[in-house]
Amino acid sequence: MARLNLLEETRFEKVPVTVYPNQDVASIQVANRIASIIKEKQAKGETAVLGLATGATPIKVYKELVRLHKEEGLSFKNVVTFNLDEYYPMQPTAPQSYVIFMNKNLFDHVDIPRENINIPDGTLSEDKVQEFCQAYEQKISDLGGLDIQILGIGRTGHIGFNEPGSAPNSGTRIVTLDDLTRRDASHDFGGKENVPTKAITMGVGTIFKAREIILMAWNEKKAEIVKKAVEGEISSDIPATFLQLSDNVEFILDEGAACLLTRFDTPWLAHDVEWTDSLIKKAVVWLSLRLNKAILKLTDDDYNNNGMASLSTTKGPAYAINIKIFNELQRTITGWPGGKPGVDDSNRPERAEPARKNAILFSPHPDDDVISMGGTFIRLADQGHNVHVAYQTSGNNAVWDDDARRFLEFATDITKELGSDASKLETLYKDSNEYFAKKQPKEIDPEIIRKVKAYIRKGEAIAGSRFVGLPDENIHFQDLPFYDRQKFSKDVSFEDDIQQTIELMRQVKPHQVFAAGDFHDPHGTHKVCFDIILEALTRLRATEEWAKDCWLWLYRGAWYEFPIHEIEMAVPLSPQEVKRKRLAIFKHQSQKDLPVFPGDDPREFWVRAEDRTTYTAGLYHKLGLANYEAIEAFVKWKFD
Repeated sequence: MARLNLLEETRFEKVPVTVYPNQDVASIQVANRIASIIKEKQAKGETAVLGLATGATPIKVYKELVRLHKEEGLSFKNVVTFNLDEYYPMQPTAPQSYVIFMNKNLFDHVDIPRENINIPDGTLSEDKVQEFCQAYEQKISDLGGLDIQILGIGRTGHIGFNEPGSAPNSGTRIVTLDDLTRRDASHDFGGKENVPTKAITMGVGTIFKAREIILMAWNEKKAEIVKKAVEGEISSDIPATFLQLSDNVEFILDEGAACLLTRFDTPWLAHDVEWTDSLIKKAVVWLSLRLNKAILKLTDDDYNNNGMASLSTTKGPAYAINIKIFNELQRTITGWPGGKPGVDDSNRPERAEPARKNAILFSPHPDDDVISMGGTFIRLADQGHNVHVAYQTSGNNAVWDDDARRFLEFATDITKELGSDASKLETLYKDSNEYFAKKQPKEIDPEIIRKVKAYIRKGEAIAGSRFVGLPDENIHFQDLPFYDRQKFSKDVSFEDDIQQTIELMRQVKPHQVFAAGDFHDPHGTHKVCFDIILEALTRLRATEEWAKDCWLWLYRGAWYEFPIHEIEMAVPLSPQEVKRKRLAIFKHQSQKDLPVFPGDDPREFWVRAEDRTTYTAGLYHKLGLANYEAIEAFVKWKFD
């Protein structure tokens, strides 16, 4: 019976999928499987042939393999490795090269013979590449083929650098990179224009010859492409779907990457479910949007014809469920994000008392506050709350060199105008120009340039906060140390960041804390900043009474929004408030037009923000609720 239930639950999935709670646990499992292959081959006096991948996905696998070598004696002397790919052209000494990546994350820390390491050669002249690729294939064949191939997956669905259009029998070759792949790599190269347009990659056919294939994917950012690869039709448009043809493949995912698979996203379509309150809300919202019918218009037939018959049977009739969910959604909407004084707050998102709340809005970068929740920020200030804003990082990464040059020119001119000695500024300006002329992509600026860029962001943030209505004493620049430390090392302590955050909270004693809840990139600045806030508030709750009454509200940025069924506070904005929010965003002039890190969305930040909040308001209206100009959404953090 258990086997039948599993088959029913996974019937939409066309490849075996194992889901782990997080990437740490999953990575250890994959590392143990690789270690088992190495040990089995050692026992037989044979060579273990590993196909390895690069990128963020396998880093913790390699970290665990290094631990196994250093602490448990796992030897790599009988191991031969073949890497999937390399950019072309690419010097092996370049910081973006996969030679550097593999040495840094694995090879420099284990006892593998250097002659056993094989990585595509990005230094070859183009007329030599085909010959190299044929020799690469032959070397794999001469060793009896790959025992295991480790894969990640790109957002185009590529495996290795087999981009859309690749054939299922393709071999090692030179390929042209998809524009989305190059945009995703742009951060590592200091801009898309610096990303190579080509790469050398193992082919899909080469990968298929491996005796075991493991594709790994972490976090929600990969969820959409994972769903297509696992549940979609086989298509050259998504090369990872070719893995459905293999009997030797397994997808290993964390919960974030698996979240859109049918058994997790809409489980009522895959198997019998226990209809909890949260699942009922999710299902009814899904059904309403799927059928393009307001919630109060859904019928028992709608439930029965869309996999929700058990819900209408056990919890129905449909209309009673509809009314309950409609009321729950209606109660999330409030024009009083700090609570409405003197009213019954039992069905409101925030408490009525105290009437004037202390609030801290934590902004990971100097513009996240107004971009993500600028309308709510303005509303809180207008309604008389004691609002503080804390800019957690300097944001100096995201300032163009030309802007730094322009501000140095201004500082020099105004110093001269005041009759002061400008010689140091003139020297700094000259040195900076010489540095910018020789600067390499992704090169870390000297400290003084980083400070100049930080002051640019600081001035913009002050202007934005003043426009919202905050007094200067309520504007805090934390400039948390981790931000610059991580430019030089990923292995940093966050203790002083946490202590600084604790001290600010003690000073303000907030009833409300607003924090960025964008966790699509678990190593990104937003997630690090949230973890610092959470740790600080958790410690305070253990020792200080006021902290136990502090509510933590999460907001999201210009790219993603919380799903409707998760939203617990929806703050509607009028057309006038949308305009005020836009003007607050405009204060961040260095981020306007074309920011340094625009992502893969060509829209300006203010346009993204307005489109996101307008879309959220539109969804509420589709569900049958009032038609607002825009809505900013929040989710309350649940402390254990």
